[in-house]
Amino acid sequence: MMNRRHYLAGLMASGACAYTAGSQGAPVATRAEVLDTMRRATRFMTDKVAVNGGYVWSYLPDFSRRWGEMEAKPSMIWVQPPGTPSMGHLFLDAYHATKEEQYYKAAEDVAGALIWGQHPSGGWHYMIDFAGEASLMDWYDTIGSHGRRLEEMRHFYGNATFDDGGTVESGEFLLRLYLEKRDPKYRAPLERVVDFVIDAQYPGGGWPQRFPINREYSNGGLPDYTANITFNDEVAINNTDFLMRIYQALGERRVLEPLKRGMGIFILAQQGDPQPGWALQYTPDLIPAGARSSEPASLATHTTQACVGQMIKFYRWTGDTKYLARLDAALDWLDRMELPKERQLNGFTHPTFIEVGTNRALYLNGSGAWSGDARNAVTYVPADGVSWVNRKLDVARLRRELARVRAMPKSEATKDSPLLNKSGVPLPRYFVVRDVQGSDLNMAEGARGSIADLIAGLNAEGYWPTPLYATSNIYHPDAEAEKLPPSMTAKGEKIDARDTSPFTIAEPVIGISTGTYINNMSRLIGFLDT
Repeated sequence: MMNRRHYLAGLMASGACAYTAGSQGAPVATRAEVLDTMRRATRFMTDKVAVNGGYVWSYLPDFSRRWGEMEAKPSMIWVQPPGTPSMGHLFLDAYHATKEEQYYKAAEDVAGALIWGQHPSGGWHYMIDFAGEASLMDWYDTIGSHGRRLEEMRHFYGNATFDDGGTVESGEFLLRLYLEKRDPKYRAPLERVVDFVIDAQYPGGGWPQRFPINREYSNGGLPDYTANITFNDEVAINNTDFLMRIYQALGERRVLEPLKRGMGIFILAQQGDPQPGWALQYTPDLIPAGARSSEPASLATHTTQACVGQMIKFYRWTGDTKYLARLDAALDWLDRMELPKERQLNGFTHPTFIEVGTNRALYLNGSGAWSGDARNAVTYVPADGVSWVNRKLDVARLRRELARVRAMPKSEATKDSPLLNKSGVPLPRYFVVRDVQGSDLNMAEGARGSIADLIAGLNAEGYWPTPLYATSNIYHPDAEAEKLPPSMTAKGEKIDARDTSPFTIAEPVIGISTGTYINNMSRLIGFLDT
């Protein structure tokens, strides 16, 4: 996942707002100015941007094009973060900070969109198309099937997915909305999400990527991977967190046994010495397995780091030291996998994929120009400084956290556990406490402005103009696209005109960003809460 690009919206502002000067002449925002900015920005999103209460990730100012992880139809909204459920969480945060009904109404509109698109099994797909399944199938046959990089978007499975957290984030949002006023119309769809998470779980405790299981699709001759036990993109982490939130907020004891099995799969899936790490996904008998052609069967360093962090959390939930028992071994292994300092280019510290049995780093040699001929061959040839096949890990931070928790009396370590605290542990007041990012290529890291900059940066129309570095080729039938010149990325790479997957460009266009709205609003909410 990519970090968000903070944009100094004040530099791009086409509207203005008066604000107070501080003692040194610097502008200082007032509460009234912050509230007014929040109202105007939200009215624009709900009145001009939303489609039946839902959102994608970015839009051209004239709405002639729009994108989630790929280009979307005007009738579509995105569930995958930072999309529709992310907006719902933000609206509820704003409601908590202001008690203004504008935000509660916006949250209800989000819920309506999500409930409309909820799969009969109880989960969600990456996106929802209000024009119906025929329109969605047309999207797959055209835009989706031509994404060279996004293999998961090439086939319509007809089921729901745990990938990228869209289903769990939607469930958590419905939980929060139900708790707000105990409106019974939100309890039934919430219970369907809980059923989905429980029904999809394997007896051993893990979860597939997609459910109900559908093995019909073979991507370029590779075996179906969507039924594999999945840790990739935090599937197991998200699902155990969700089950705990359901118990924490509703006291539903039916989730305790699935939660226990879900925590147990982390222990079972950790490999034995001398490679005590975790894989992205596993076969039913817990053998590391491949997934997309860019995800070979291997152990994964970033997944291992995430699992260590989650195991520390499990200890704090339960007080059971079995969750800590082999974490030192995992961290020692990560240290052994660290790249030599001279090879840590662009901040990448570790190779992503480690061959089972040898500890050799695996890399990818891509070929082909578009989805019709794209291939990824596994190689040992290093690709230092290249994302995806390398990761930025902070093993030292995890070691410090593990030592800190071990040094605590057990009663202190578990005092906030929803399982052990008899007086109850409330859900957080705010859920958007850090910048949203997801897979949105426009949300990369950059400079932050002041609250006064945010106020000044909201333009006259009511949105924060955002440079959209991500774009994609417009879909054309293959015979037409073959005759078109390639597009050029920011790095000077050529993108075949048939390829519809997104890429970054050197000269961005200015547009509307859901992620920018969420992140800026979260900062304004933080100002109100201080």
